[in-house]
Amino acid sequence: MTQSWFLKRQDLRLHPDPARVVVRPFRPATEPRELNPLEKSRVEHIVDRVLRLDARTAEEKLEEVLKDFKDRHRRLMDLFDDRATKMQEKLGLHHSLTEAQRCLIGAYFLHEYSFEASALFNPSIVPDPDQTNVPEGGCRFILSLRAVGEGHISSITFRSGTVAADGSISLEPPTGLASTPDIQSHRTNDHSDEVEMTFNYDDPLCERVIFPITGSQANGIEDARFVKFDDASRPVYYATYTAYSGREIRSELLETEDFKSFRMARLRGDAARNKGMALFPRKINGRYAMIVRHDNENLYLIYSDDLYHWDGGEPILQPEFPWEFIQIGNCGSPIELDDCWLLLTHGVGAVRKYSIGAVLLDKDDPSKVLARSREPLIRPDPREREGYVPNVVYTCGAMRHGNRIILPYGVSDTFTNFATLEIADLMQELTS
Repeated sequence: MTQSWFLKRQDLRLHPDPARVVVRPFRPATEPRELNPLEKSRVEHIVDRVLRLDARTAEEKLEEVLKDFKDRHRRLMDLFDDRATKMQEKLGLHHSLTEAQRCLIGAYFLHEYSFEASALFNPSIVPDPDQTNVPEGGCRFILSLRAVGEGHISSITFRSGTVAADGSISLEPPTGLASTPDIQSHRTNDHSDEVEMTFNYDDPLCERVIFPITGSQANGIEDARFVKFDDASRPVYYATYTAYSGREIRSELLETEDFKSFRMARLRGDAARNKGMALFPRKINGRYAMIVRHDNENLYLIYSDDLYHWDGGEPILQPEFPWEFIQIGNCGSPIELDDCWLLLTHGVGAVRKYSIGAVLLDKDDPSKVLARSREPLIRPDPREREGYVPNVVYTCGAMRHGNRIILPYGVSDTFTNFATLEIADLMQELTS
């Protein structure tokens, strides 16, 4: 048996598509030795070669580049121009350039990156802020996914879809194009690392990719746990995620109201030095609350008056059953039910096999565990256990819709599947 009797797997899978690419800055490898002040760098040699082209040849070469790439990216000339501006600033080029020269220079210092060539997994799901024209009893949702490309670099990508009244799930197909946001500001000091960014408002949700920006994220933005947060002043969505520099990890927070403009900032405190933080969807007794695992083994509950600072915590869950003997962790933000909180968990068992379970927490005092699953809700299916990382099922967040839980989950760190379950059946299973 690989799943609970009441869990229904959907006949719907999201596989990575290596054809989806974004353009990234290309930086030639540095010289093997230190240059003397009179020598030119590789970058300067490339620029010089472009500038030596006569006007007609430069225009012809630019036309060749546009013909080759214009159907793969929106606003390609703007991308070339923006990159050229950054190169001019870097090299201190002050003389005027023709449009062809500028765009060619920009093109030579960009490259395509297939951001989901290897994997598309570890999803989280939230209601779309725009519910206009949704069929009666249905709900439009936004799905975030962890995309992995060459070099195991992780980014955040999105899909939109609808849950029908009968629980069936449909996804809008991606366009095939993708883009990264414009960076409005990037502030870094000893106490903060903050980025504000905006996507072009005409670009569909499925084309938006949040690629690593800061040094702390250089090797990946991993496992975003999105949650719709009930704030009396405004609707807001938060996502905790793991920033990986290539040497160290830390937890950071992403904030948006419309999934077009985003703000990301580091989290502070001893709990933020690890991964797997999950924010409750509202304040509890006037304070923010978070489920964390800062000892790599157990789950803790932390309260804070500051959304960006998390210290201490009270242990509430330890490994208890064989399928979670190695460690347990959360699988996204707690979901508010009528009488309690539902916390999805993951457990790691023998041969590092990841499974998904569930816990019920007291509504007013989530440190009190009311019930927990003795057996997993989902284990790796024998037909699905092969992939980038075998024997793993994992989710970064489910969503309640009416009397159902909509549960997207990653399979073997490779692709994404969907399941639904009736809340009444789950309660019966956990409390019997």
